[in-house]
Amino acid sequence: MRLFLLAAVSAFALSTTLPAAALAADPPTKAMYGDWGVDLTAGDKSVSPGADFDKYANGAWAARTKIPDDQASAGVGYDVYNRSQDQLRTLIETAEPSTQIGALYKSFIDEAKVEAVDDKPLKADLARIAAIKTKADFAVAMGQAQGGFGGGVFSLDIYPDAKNPEVNTLYVGQAGLGLPDRDYYLTDGFKPQLAAYKAFVERALKMAGYPDPAKSAADVVAFETKIAQASWPVADRRDIDKTYNPTTAAELATFAPFPWTPYLAAAGMPGLSQMVLGEKTAVRDIAKIYDETPLETLKAWQTFNIVAETSPYLSKRFVDSRFEYTKVLSGQSALRPRWKRGVQLVDGSLGEMVGQTYVAKYFPPSSKAQMVELIANLKTAMAARIEKAPWMSPATKAEALTKLSKMQVMVGYPDKWRDYSGLKLDAGDLYGNVAASRRFEWAYTLSDLGKPVDHGKWGMTPQTVNAYNGGLENKIVFPAGILQAPYFDPAADPAVNYGAIGAVIGHEISHGFDDQGRKIDATGKLRDWWTAEDAKRFDAQADVLGKQYDAYQPVPGAHINGKLTMGENIADLAGLQVALDAYHASLGGKPAPVLGGLTGDQRLFLAFAQSWQEKARDDSLKQQMASDPHAPSSFRVVGPTRNVDAWYDAFGVKPGDAYYLAPEARSRVW
Repeated sequence: MRLFLLAAVSAFALSTTLPAAALAADPPTKAMYGDWGVDLTAGDKSVSPGADFDKYANGAWAARTKIPDDQASAGVGYDVYNRSQDQLRTLIETAEPSTQIGALYKSFIDEAKVEAVDDKPLKADLARIAAIKTKADFAVAMGQAQGGFGGGVFSLDIYPDAKNPEVNTLYVGQAGLGLPDRDYYLTDGFKPQLAAYKAFVERALKMAGYPDPAKSAADVVAFETKIAQASWPVADRRDIDKTYNPTTAAELATFAPFPWTPYLAAAGMPGLSQMVLGEKTAVRDIAKIYDETPLETLKAWQTFNIVAETSPYLSKRFVDSRFEYTKVLSGQSALRPRWKRGVQLVDGSLGEMVGQTYVAKYFPPSSKAQMVELIANLKTAMAARIEKAPWMSPATKAEALTKLSKMQVMVGYPDKWRDYSGLKLDAGDLYGNVAASRRFEWAYTLSDLGKPVDHGKWGMTPQTVNAYNGGLENKIVFPAGILQAPYFDPAADPAVNYGAIGAVIGHEISHGFDDQGRKIDATGKLRDWWTAEDAKRFDAQADVLGKQYDAYQPVPGAHINGKLTMGENIADLAGLQVALDAYHASLGGKPAPVLGGLTGDQRLFLAFAQSWQEKARDDSLKQQMASDPHAPSSFRVVGPTRNVDAWYDAFGVKPGDAYYLAPEARSRVW
């Protein structure tokens, strides 16, 4: 699990309004960390700021911290997440079994019942796959899996149309891999993970009754390896120009022969005539691989997918088999307690229902008001930075300012809440509850297809410890879950809040102007609104930043991919700079007070560094660097700060320090 990644996503939500916000807890009167919001015991003062600012701010904490056996990492992200999970546990465990929340949680937490039924609920799903006689019928089964258990060789997602962003459309892309990324199949660096995966496939097929599970598992992994070879690298998948390929159903059938008509009908989209292809050549090549693969291999692959997906909701032997594999990916040595897994299931299945109670109890109205003010200040600071950008022409500045002014802001929770009344759950049927929830979610997603985009819907629940920029909706969203210390502390020094949540706000704002966000205009439409000269100057500065990240090695021999992480790196740097500008503006021309011997800028930079405080296992870091567009946390501290002039002044960083950059070598991308 990677926490607090600052994602860019689209979303979906519905009906009623928040009741009883006045019931929320009163705002705190004392900062949670230290006297004014920063933990001064966390830093290693034997390390100079210029040698490693992450260690300077967080080194003592890292030295004294042991990663819990059931976590892939430790840090403030997990601290806030675990705090939120404890809060949710209180709400969920007190729910009556007659309610949806109570029924779902009780069905999971009743381990004796789950053990007693063992794999009985699984048998009907496996029998359905075993009975398939043709590849056309198998395509139907993959379509049905969109709202149930099982995999697909293509992804189906519903988002705003990038060229007509007021209408939702279907996006078809590559899929079919069980491991986190194509590199796990194709590079030597992931041989242990590939071996663990193959062993998991074999165990799953043995549990499903396959007579020769070893051979079938080898066939499944060989099939996925072919898909991996055809799949696009994750860095290329970030390019919105390359992944926007509108097509008709007839054109798709010619370009990538496959039983598209029955497949899409089974997925709930009969007669669909228009869609967008993502990884175009990969979709074509995967269709060919599908055609060439024996039906029995496909059936073994789908059998494995069903077993793998349902294992968390079956008896201990299934849970343990799956964990035997996943721990090799994450480095964890212990499974999370059952109550945590149960809370996560309820949170993921009934997110806004739980969230409605969560914000009423834990999110004071005063915090929302303070955040709205902070965001307004950050938007003002971003506008000033756009106006002063030396590499941006007046015409492009005007478009950028228009986009910024129209950027919608959402804080805490949605104005309307989802209606879950159509989801029927049974306190005695865990497997059936998860299946029902999947059908409900897919039907909910499908209800948007071809409809106008509802910009009030959220892509995260209120209790999520994260934030996002809505991209094609030109909006920024800050759930209540992240609006806790140390990210946001109403009682903390302003410099601390600007350095922590202020940088998060700036990060999300600036996503609208990163290497992909700059291709989208104020209305959310994919359109090139930059002059060619501006784009060339922007790309040159982005390339400076990318090369810096290419050189970083969070794990010896494993480098960050500067191309993959480009958008997030730009947003991290811009977010910090905009937060600093906004903090300075908030002082109204007066000098910042000195607290604990630290200037305002020093406190801001320390708060920024501690908002990324994390200690992660090597296997988890390797997985992140292979598949995640976010850099590991230590370099989300070091990477941005060394490109900010004020950091050098604040801490006296000089030539000769390990992370010193000459002024002309610093990225001026924002």
